[in-house]
Amino acid sequence: MHRMTPPSTASDTSITESIRERLMERERALSPFAAKGFESRGRERPEEPSPARTEFQRDRDRIIHSKAFRRLKHKTQVFVAPAGDHFVTRLTHTLETAQIARTISRALNLNEDLTEAMALGHDIGHTPFGHAGEDALGRLLPEGFRHNEQSLRVVEKLEKGGQGLNLTWEVREGILKHSKVKGDIFAEGWGTASTLEGQVLKLADSVAYLNHDIADAIRAGLLSEEDLPPLSRSVLGTVHAQRINTLVLDIVEASWAATGKGAASADEPPRIAMSDAAAEATNELRDFMFANVYEWEGQQAEAARSQRVIEFLFDYYMAHPEAVISDFTRAEDPLIRRTADYIAGMTDLFAQRTARELGLQT
Repeated sequence: MHRMTPPSTASDTSITESIRERLMERERALSPFAAKGFESRGRERPEEPSPARTEFQRDRDRIIHSKAFRRLKHKTQVFVAPAGDHFVTRLTHTLETAQIARTISRALNLNEDLTEAMALGHDIGHTPFGHAGEDALGRLLPEGFRHNEQSLRVVEKLEKGGQGLNLTWEVREGILKHSKVKGDIFAEGWGTASTLEGQVLKLADSVAYLNHDIADAIRAGLLSEEDLPPLSRSVLGTVHAQRINTLVLDIVEASWAATGKGAASADEPPRIAMSDAAAEATNELRDFMFANVYEWEGQQAEAARSQRVIEFLFDYYMAHPEAVISDFTRAEDPLIRRTADYIAGMTDLFAQRTARELGLQT
């Protein structure tokens, strides 16, 4: 008769300490320039360490289990309510960004857990209808509206009934600073992330969205691979997978000092970079996408219809504050802020359905 192995006689405390020490050892083996969870600048509200996860693993899990993360599956990336099943949504963009960012971080011996947590949370505050919705709210709010700032607001103030997720400082910084202003791929809007992992996220986000937006535009019949700029085709490749592979390998090679095995010092720390050739080709591709997809006449017409929904809802809720009923707003905030938070949290379908039910004529 088979006998079951008796349970360990070690105390729960010693098991917990053993797990935690093993996790810390793994982080100590990372690049000297990598962020370490046990060296984090901490959380706004101190917490006891997790017995089985690093600080950044804990942040990743909190984001994945959040309501805002789940809603990303019904939020637009570029094309609003496309007919096909294979168009990118804000959720699939987030997952692709996380995959690319983790690949780069792993190759550079950086902290994958931090990279993944930031990547999964970077668009968590995005509006319905993608950047069209973001632009509409930006015009309606005196202080403007940016999705990266809203993402930070979601994790700090709106999730869990106003408690926020209490994430580490490093993850929150990466979420805020991932965003770029229109122009050069390295253009700064909110400063450079202090962690190399945050810098990885910023480039991985661009690698992801440029390439899957090309695939979506081809799928929609707006362009073909042969329409892409000659420089990008010669430098980056002529198909989707080739472009991503070229960019990832280029970033790794240009950033090799981040591993601690290149020419870097405490006085001149490494940065996450690209070669001049890849950066020029990527910027040309980005400009092409703005001219031919993001700001294409048909896309602008769809954006205008989406923005009409946002504007209608905003006007309605400002006139009917009693209708702003959501656990994703804070009672102590002024009505205009509660209205913006409520609308920003909506999915495309919910916003469209609600606007119709409230009287928007389509």
